[in-house]
Amino acid sequence: MARADARSGLFPALLKHWRRQRGLSQLDLALSAGVSARHVSFLETGRSNPSPEMVLQLGTSLGVPLRQVNAMLRAAGHEPAYDETSDVLPDPVAEAIELLKSHHEPFPLVVLDRTYRVLDLNGGALGVLAAVLGEAPTAERPAPGAIAALGLNLARTTFDPHGAQPHVANFDEVGRQLLWRIQREVLADPDDGEMQDLLDDLLALPTVDPAWREVDLLAPSDPALVLHLRRKGLELRFLTTITAFQAPQAVAVEHLRIETWLPYDQATAEACRALAPGAHRSGDPPPG
Repeated sequence: MARADARSGLFPALLKHWRRQRGLSQLDLALSAGVSARHVSFLETGRSNPSPEMVLQLGTSLGVPLRQVNAMLRAAGHEPAYDETSDVLPDPVAEAIELLKSHHEPFPLVVLDRTYRVLDLNGGALGVLAAVLGEAPTAERPAPGAIAALGLNLARTTFDPHGAQPHVANFDEVGRQLLWRIQREVLADPDDGEMQDLLDDLLALPTVDPAWREVDLLAPSDPALVLHLRRKGLELRFLTTITAFQAPQAVAVEHLRIETWLPYDQATAEACRALAPGAHRSGDPPPG
């Protein structure tokens, strides 16, 4: 099947697709990848078939997602280079996440996949989310597998009128920025059906302002965002950032997003300490 794909011209079409998606000319790509523009032209017309190393080189230069690099390799008649079958993280990555979670306590840290599904969180995040969503705080943080099984999606609950949305005091800013970020992510990988489904679901919600539906690609994407949460007298303000692992070698690692919430004022820091699991005696109500 791989050889058939190579003969059918699928690789040239994929290469041209990603080059145009990134807004590059053949010369731009050639300079970035360290090859001649003539070679790029030959690859896009099917006159030359790339080696596995060349596919990886081009994919890296174009910033193609790893699973799409695998698709390019298959189309060129080669074996995929990256594991797509396992969600198990390499030990060094899993250990790094555990350190990040514990060192960030009692402030929230949430581990997400590319579709904003919550995979793991620390005690600080558990306490804050429980307070905002109107749930009783628990004494212990659930295991990561149990957290993932809950099916909590941070993007969906942010826009959900029955979820967190009524308690996001600055939703006009947060909702717009989050929706535009997701729109950009869909544009960056238009073949990602799960991300397209997420975007479609969000756009169908009544909390989305019609003015947000068309992303302003000229507007800067802020690296950090202030999140103001309010529920029953509880006021929380966080500076939130999203980070990812650089140069991942596995699809599961590439898809990870780590969202950290830093207290924006002293009152929020004190509330986080009070809301953290185990901070209350049994039967005590949470603050606010």
